[in-house]
Amino acid sequence: MKTSFWKAGHPPTLFAAFFYFDLSFMVWVLLGPLGVQIAADLQLSPAQKGLMVATPVLAGALLRFVMGILVDHLKPKMAGIIGQVIVLSALGVAWQLGIHSYQQILLLGVFLGFAGASFAVALPLASRWYPPEHQGTALGIAGAGNSGTVLAALFAPTLAVWYGWNNVFGLAMIPLGVAFAVYMLMAKDSPECPPAKSMSQYMEVLKDKDAWWFMFFYSVTFGGFVGLASSLTIYFHDQYGLSPVVAGYFTAACVFAGSMVRPMGGAFADRVGGIRSLLVMYTLAAIFLVSVSAGPSSQYVALALFVGAMLSLGMGNGAVFQLVPQRFRKEIGVMTGMVGMAGGVGGFYLASSLGYSKQATGSYQIGFLIFAALAVLALVGLLRVKTRWRTTWGAAHLTSAKI
Repeated sequence: MKTSFWKAGHPPTLFAAFFYFDLSFMVWVLLGPLGVQIAADLQLSPAQKGLMVATPVLAGALLRFVMGILVDHLKPKMAGIIGQVIVLSALGVAWQLGIHSYQQILLLGVFLGFAGASFAVALPLASRWYPPEHQGTALGIAGAGNSGTVLAALFAPTLAVWYGWNNVFGLAMIPLGVAFAVYMLMAKDSPECPPAKSMSQYMEVLKDKDAWWFMFFYSVTFGGFVGLASSLTIYFHDQYGLSPVVAGYFTAACVFAGSMVRPMGGAFADRVGGIRSLLVMYTLAAIFLVSVSAGPSSQYVALALFVGAMLSLGMGNGAVFQLVPQRFRKEIGVMTGMVGMAGGVGGFYLASSLGYSKQATGSYQIGFLIFAALAVLALVGLLRVKTRWRTTWGAAHLTSAKI
């Protein structure tokens, strides 16, 4: 018999996972909202700006695999503690010693990657408490922590104007310290933690072609989300001449839309099936990205198009993670890390390619068009696998979840 969502799992852990993930994401993309001011002080080119905001995304992607292994060997709670201590230490050093060169800001970006790797901890921390029929909702709520990107876009540029962008790193330590205390008090490992796997067992998962499909699907949905979240402040400033603060507000509106709908995307996928949900989201995302590539003359039209793209990508994020635990429940730790890593790689590609596109052609158009093409490719791939998925591991007699 099915139980209600709030009685089925462990709400304190779900909240702690959400809060930890939320503030980790805030600092993971922090260089994006600060990008205009940092680039002005360090005199960065468009390509350097793109690489600066993309570096934490790539580092976070690669470190998700590392954190996924730690989750399986040390359990999620201890892995999260290690990650948070590293990020707090890196911010403290940057704040106290200052950032004086392009190389130093890239190095800080690498350490901020540990914040992005929180994804590989927070999701299994929450997921292991919930039965299959509530996976989409549970992971949608935990995953809504990517709303932290809104906080960065909303407050970081203003705080940089008031106190200087270097002091923003010190100020960010305050909410992160609160999240660390909440995590220590409320997070609890599920008694259903699977045994740790050897490295060969991790590699074994990669022999399953479904693992690669999920990694590709998420590289488009989450890659699009985090790539835009990291780049839009610089985009609105360069394209429409908006001040860093106003560009941050525009970015916050876009990111808010994308992050808030993630739990809705998970719940929607629970109702109609993750495959059907993703088919719609990829189609819409491609349409919005192609539209915005034309470079609308009005910043408000561009804002509306980016909000549409972020809504589609955010719903898609929830839908992908409604499916992953159904297919890889026993390997959820390592698969969360690998799928999350692929999402980060997609974000790195989008953020860096927009910078290179701007430097090479004077326009962001090619960067947006290539990413729209990837969304179409994901749509075609999903159409190829949907029948097999629904008749094998997703068959009605094998799972209570809708696939």
